[in-house]
Amino acid sequence: MKLSEGVEQAIHSVAMLANLSPEGVLSAAALAEYHGVSTSYLLKHLQALSGAGLLQTVSGPRGGYRLARAPAEISLLDIVLAVEGPEPAFRCQEIRQRGPNPLPARYMTRPCEINAAMLKAEKAYRAELKKVSIADLGAEVAARDDGAIASRSCAFLEVHERRQRS
Repeated sequence: MKLSEGVEQAIHSVAMLANLSPEGVLSAAALAEYHGVSTSYLLKHLQALSGAGLLQTVSGPRGGYRLARAPAEISLLDIVLAVEGPEPAFRCQEIRQRGPNPLPARYMTRPCEINAAMLKAEKAYRAELKKVSIADLGAEVAARDDGAIASRSCAFLEVHERRQRS
């Protein structure tokens, strides 16, 4: 299975947004700068995350993005589905019914064994992603951080975080 680059960018961006103050936002340009990625490509994924209810978009000259839910309520699966869509990675095309000698109709009463196996694997993959929240990832990073990771993100946020008035 191959996920798009956008999934990695989206997960890192959501993780970064989890570090904002309650009234803070970050622009798409700031997130792209921090991660060294294209703003226009990242913006597409931030919009998908907003559409999925994971991010809140704040408009205006001091606007940007912030989490729409608590980090503990955002799973990796939520992010993957927002970016990649809900369709399974494997989509059976029923090629058993093609070619010069297709299978007889009596074999079509059950799903293809290959499709069943692939969907079973997809179900397991999604179940594992659903178990991991952004808060879980943050806790794991904090547990192994000697201070360098926190220092890097704090220094960046100090310069780029935009605070909204209540």
